[in-house]
Amino acid sequence: MPRMQASLTQFLATLCSLRWIAVIGQSLTILAATGWLHMPLPPLPLWGAVALLALFNLYALGRVRRAGEATAPEAFAHMLVDIAILGWLVGWTGGIGNPFASLFLLPIALAAQSLPLRWTLAVTGASLLAYALAGALGRPLPATHTDAFDLHLLGMIANFLVSVGVAAYFLTRLAQARDRRERELATMRERFTRDEGILALATHAASVAHELNTPLATLTLLIDDLADSGLPPALRDDVEAMRGLVGTCRDRVRELAHPADLARPAGIRLDQVLSHWQLVRPAIELQRSGRTPPGLAVQRPVGHLLLVLLNNAADASEHAGHKRVDLSLRLDGEALVGEIRDYGGGFDAQRAFLPVLFRSTKPDGLGVGLALSHATIERLGGELTVAPAAGTGTAVRFRVPLTETAEDAP
Repeated sequence: MPRMQASLTQFLATLCSLRWIAVIGQSLTILAATGWLHMPLPPLPLWGAVALLALFNLYALGRVRRAGEATAPEAFAHMLVDIAILGWLVGWTGGIGNPFASLFLLPIALAAQSLPLRWTLAVTGASLLAYALAGALGRPLPATHTDAFDLHLLGMIANFLVSVGVAAYFLTRLAQARDRRERELATMRERFTRDEGILALATHAASVAHELNTPLATLTLLIDDLADSGLPPALRDDVEAMRGLVGTCRDRVRELAHPADLARPAGIRLDQVLSHWQLVRPAIELQRSGRTPPGLAVQRPVGHLLLVLLNNAADASEHAGHKRVDLSLRLDGEALVGEIRDYGGGFDAQRAFLPVLFRSTKPDGLGVGLALSHATIERLGGELTVAPAAGTGTAVRFRVPLTETAEDAP
């Protein structure tokens, strides 16, 4: 229903454009008939109808620009005004003998393309009634020095040109709207498929987290015992590195069961996120730029986003034989703006960047990181773009709104 209402609002906007064309065309026709052909037509009924149509169109334009979606009865009411004005003008200029009487078909064609069936039938009934009244009550055209057949033929030519112009304009707008809706539906289908995969992944992750909790606790005890067994200094450093890595894994597993507070979501310090990443990827040189407040807390999804993007950049740089990743972070109002640049082989800028869940370009990739990043950005109302970096590599730029968070205890 909301999609139909949005389409009807666009339909009313199209009617407004067509109505201005009608006002101009009717004015030119009246001027040509009274000035060029010297036909003694009553000016007040004709110009009054044109003025009324123009005033109504001003109201219709205001309605389209106001908030609120259009409905089928409202669209029918707008078309009823158009049909009544057309019937009035045709009735005063020859009735159904007027070559422009066939314009009663246009409202029916427009309604058939945009309105539900019952309202299309209502527009059809209104057009038939207006046509019948114009035929029964219409005033015949006064005699002129111009041959009647030539006059009728000239009117038929003008009517044909007007009908072609209106039909082409409306059908073009309709085709554009249809293509736009198809693109939106395709995007929604892709997001639905991705979100279904993410939901399945989250369910599986919760199960794996439950299973890993006990082995990680056991590993922590074994490392503690190993550290107390009088190891040589070289091995003691390795054990401490193992302790840090196991602790990071244990923290990540526990985060999966972290309670969610929608009013004030749990946050994590930005410097803590980067410290954890450098602990996991010690071989990568992280070059930081930009300025952020010390101790800045961000939502946990933002922390996960940074970790995913940094890992992808590190993998790309390592694959190309480099050990460097550039990170730029700054605050812009209430949003965190960042850029992560790798020194890998880059990507084809002519191809659309559409990450798909469980599909990766890396030989050992899981196809999860970039798809989760896009889902996180969309959920937080941010933006993410990917572009070739100057020289070599890829630059991933993002902007994420920050909300008030309750920082976790260290």
